[in-house]
Amino acid sequence: MTAKQPNILFLMADQMTASALPIYGHPLVKTPHLSRLAAEGVVFDSAYCNSPLCAPSRFTLMSGQLPSRIGGYDNAADFAADTPTFAHYLRDAGYTTALSGKMHFCGPDQLHGFEERLTTDIYPADYGWVVDWEDFETRPSYYHNMSSVTQAGPCVRSNQLDFDDEVTFRARRFLYDYVRNGERRPFCLTVSLTHPHDPYTIPQQYWDRYSHDDIDMPRVPYSRALSDPHSERLRHVYQLNEETLGDEQIRNARHAYYGAISYVDDRIGEVLATLKECGLEEDTIIVFSGDHGDMLGERGLWYKMSWFEDSARVPMLVHAPGRFAPRRVAESVSTMDLLPTFVELARDGVAPEYAAPIDGRSLLPHLTGNGGHDEVIGEYLGEGAIAPLLMIRRGRYKFVHTAPDPDQLFDLAADPLELNNLAADPAHQGLCQEFRNEMASRWDYGRLYHDVIASQRRRKLVARSLMKGKVTAWDHQPVFDASIQYMRNIIDLDDLERRARFPVVSSDRP
Repeated sequence: MTAKQPNILFLMADQMTASALPIYGHPLVKTPHLSRLAAEGVVFDSAYCNSPLCAPSRFTLMSGQLPSRIGGYDNAADFAADTPTFAHYLRDAGYTTALSGKMHFCGPDQLHGFEERLTTDIYPADYGWVVDWEDFETRPSYYHNMSSVTQAGPCVRSNQLDFDDEVTFRARRFLYDYVRNGERRPFCLTVSLTHPHDPYTIPQQYWDRYSHDDIDMPRVPYSRALSDPHSERLRHVYQLNEETLGDEQIRNARHAYYGAISYVDDRIGEVLATLKECGLEEDTIIVFSGDHGDMLGERGLWYKMSWFEDSARVPMLVHAPGRFAPRRVAESVSTMDLLPTFVELARDGVAPEYAAPIDGRSLLPHLTGNGGHDEVIGEYLGEGAIAPLLMIRRGRYKFVHTAPDPDQLFDLAADPLELNNLAADPAHQGLCQEFRNEMASRWDYGRLYHDVIASQRRRKLVARSLMKGKVTAWDHQPVFDASIQYMRNIIDLDDLERRARFPVVSSDRP
């Protein structure tokens, strides 16, 4: 292990689709800070989430394990306290670990290895959003509907702006306190913003960064012929039919989404400026990623919850120019690979004996240009589904299987928009059978289905019962001790001002 373990600054954006970023070729969206990191860093051109829904994607990212292994099925799944996370491993390796922002932990444990959690979460920590595959037609009120699109446009203030402004402030305060307090341990600071997640609204200044007439429309509009059964179920879940939206509403939503991406970039810029002001830039590895994408009207779909590229593919980059030369990585990787990557970065490239099985694989070979894997395994077990949707992405192909529906096979090299399902093509039957055989060996499909149903039944009962009588919230409550903040009589004024000022001023300064 090196004498100085690197700091790790992990930046996350929620529901940011890779195709909307200029680092992946979008001609309109403006992200100067992310673009600089990409130009100086290692950019992953084919990075995916392992479950295209907030909570299961984040549980998988945190644990390096697939949702089926840890019971992380949907947005109300319990994330067990004994599941090791990258925060546990890094803390065990001598790091101070902190989270500012969203991670959508469900259950009583709201820390999961983080020594400090600087904000509450924007989403509830209880089981109230449990999915019910046994009663698909009854639509819970919490499901996405189309109001995010029909009401898209500028705003003065929103719930998400309140949250992300606080996330940014607390993250910057953490960095200032880190250097002022003389902390000797390296840090892993996770800064997780909730933009550009819907609802699609953003202040006028960000709306005005883009000409409305320049906003591009979906490349693949909705058509019945192109749709598939799972996509039609998703449209049912968020109450979308062929008469719901007009072109202007679609353009408004995409316009606001692009503005929200620029808002995220500005907040990231503030954190990066603070990192530099504190003299921490050279010793810090910066990682940026998302939890899943957003369909943004492509194929008549919105939000996430499917294995199509705009839903499942995420941005990912690693910025450490003193360690890794700038390059692009073409091989397919996933956010599940971040845990072993973080742990090996903290241990000078040496993998530990993991306390639980790890499904992810380290990205260090990719970062150093010494090979690396080219495979993503995925599971979707949440809303809009009626049975597990399993995915394998390898080489040029993506294969998707769910028992109720026809299989899907796409050649992404020849067909990046996924317009031609090859699963029924006689020339690809051998390849499809190979994928089916692999899935049969990886998963006990029937058992997984019944495990999900059993979990849903348990959580429905628990959620219902805990809302009766006295309600005890699981939501994280940040505590700030005002008795030791700012000016107090427990410390000499001059001493307090000296400690709070950075850089430190010499006492013999003329």
